[in-house]
Amino acid sequence: MSEVPAAPRTVSADPSSISLLLRPPEPRAGWRVLPARVVAMCAVELQKLSHDRTELYTRAVQPALWLLIFGQTFTRIKAIPTEGIPYIDYLAPGIIAQSAMFIAIFYGIQIIWERDAGVLNKLLVTPTPRSALTTGKAFAAGVKSLIQAVVVIVIAALLGVSLTWNPLKLLGVGAIVILGSAFFSCLSMTIAGIVLSRDRLMGIGQAITMPLFFGSNALYPLSVMPGWLQAVSKVNPLSYEVDALRGLLLGTHAHLALDFGVLAAAAALGITAASSLLGRLAR
Repeated sequence: MSEVPAAPRTVSADPSSISLLLRPPEPRAGWRVLPARVVAMCAVELQKLSHDRTELYTRAVQPALWLLIFGQTFTRIKAIPTEGIPYIDYLAPGIIAQSAMFIAIFYGIQIIWERDAGVLNKLLVTPTPRSALTTGKAFAAGVKSLIQAVVVIVIAALLGVSLTWNPLKLLGVGAIVILGSAFFSCLSMTIAGIVLSRDRLMGIGQAITMPLFFGSNALYPLSVMPGWLQAVSKVNPLSYEVDALRGLLLGTHAHLALDFGVLAAAAALGITAASSLLGRLAR
């Protein structure tokens, strides 16, 4: 006769696993949850670049044309006072700021698309705070702009622009670009929360980008502007971004503490405004 199979031995349950079944794990503290959610949202946004990298290539065309045509032409004319440096060197930080702003200023179109696709409603019902959603998207726009800034810096270096390669200063450049782009992306998301339409947002974005660009010190110093334009430039965050980039990349006189402070405050205000209007998009 065949032997009866032995009964399996009972394994004593782990006391720690039983305690987890009876008592759920303690949630992480809020100060630990918020940064983790921001990083997660930023990573989700950046994953979209892996599906379509053509945006990075096509957006490099416009800054290259500014440096190749506008920069080299006005370097020969010498009509704009640039504190003794070649005009193309003076222009390069302004084009870095401009290209970063152009990426961020239309970021609200993406959030309207997410609303139309039903993605935004799903995000809003999660435990993630709205401020974390907005901050993650804002800093994802900053990282995209940072990639664009690297492209412009490479083009400028190939054209002979004298830029610094000090690692600490380049880290400062990255921080400035991210802060500036975070503000302009939040400005776009705030406008999206007001107009609720891609077509309206596109029209407003196109209407404000060039005034923001020409109303800054990206192309010319404050000293050659009329009085009213100087007043506009002093309240334009793009001017502080350009001033910091020139100081870090070219070594010109800059008010770095003021520039960082203004951009950080502008980014914080932008995140607050965009977060408060995020729910309006989902209605």
